[in-house]
Amino acid sequence: MAFPLSILDLSPIDAGSSGRQALQNTIQLARRADELGYTRYWLAEHHNSSSIASSTPEILIESIARETTRIRVGSGGIMLPNHTALKVAETFHVLEALHPGRIDLGIGRAPGTDQVTAYALRRSAETMGADDFPEQLAEMFAFSTGSFPEGHMFQTISASPRDVELPPVWLLGSSGYSAQLAAQLGLSFAFAFHINPHDAVQAMTMYRKSFTPSAQLKQPQAIITASIVCAETDERAEELASTVDLAMVRIISGRSAPLASPEEALAYPFTAGERLQIRNARTRMIIGSPATVKTRINMLVEQTGASEAMLTTLVYGHENRVRSYEMLAEVFELQHM
Repeated sequence: MAFPLSILDLSPIDAGSSGRQALQNTIQLARRADELGYTRYWLAEHHNSSSIASSTPEILIESIARETTRIRVGSGGIMLPNHTALKVAETFHVLEALHPGRIDLGIGRAPGTDQVTAYALRRSAETMGADDFPEQLAEMFAFSTGSFPEGHMFQTISASPRDVELPPVWLLGSSGYSAQLAAQLGLSFAFAFHINPHDAVQAMTMYRKSFTPSAQLKQPQAIITASIVCAETDERAEELASTVDLAMVRIISGRSAPLASPEEALAYPFTAGERLQIRNARTRMIIGSPATVKTRINMLVEQTGASEAMLTTLVYGHENRVRSYEMLAEVFELQHM
């Protein structure tokens, strides 16, 4: 079973390290992913976090595209409600102009943060409760193509540079709503299994069955994104996964902190309620040796009908993250440069 493998990177910050180092690690990992044969390298948008340094994916996209030669680089994603449609269109026109044929625009509708921080980003109480995501998307495409109708207040506005097209657009989501919208608009779709594993099969099936061809896409194209902890053995992978367990508990309780080492995480005095949270969170993860992880990813792709798998790894230690992706590239027989 052959399909492309890609990477979603959040630029995790390790305890004892720094945000500056996390961003350098991201660029270094992207170079290695380019060499290993991964198809895409996407950057997340998260705000007000002590454990994630990726707050402005558009800046990282430019840095990584400049440092790599083959791999597609994109957003996973730009949270459209946090931005104006014109600004997003122009940002990605510029990126496409600088790196033609290598940029992806992944668009999401979640804030990528807590509600107070989302308000700080948007500075408008009206936008906090607005359910106008489809209208925002339509505006972005209209700004990109200069296709507002006669009489529209934005009729004279086009995203610059005007002689460059918007790169391929992917709608991101973790629900049936996102799948239905992507199908209706004829857009590529990426489902976040690492956020909502329960609706993955239904949403992906709905997307394929309801897909309507568009100017952007003639056939449905879907990515399934999974949280991976891969190590030389299942036992070592379980040790590394303890970091994710503690990170998740801290996030739920509002105590964001840099990623703890496995030693710190394994020694942490979890309550019974926190251990239940961990068991629930583990349903969203794939943990094990390369062979174990490959089997699970193959099953996930087969069950969802995805055309591509995107992996995200949040373990402690840059060397552990790099090694994880190296082992998976080997077991999936990606084509090295």
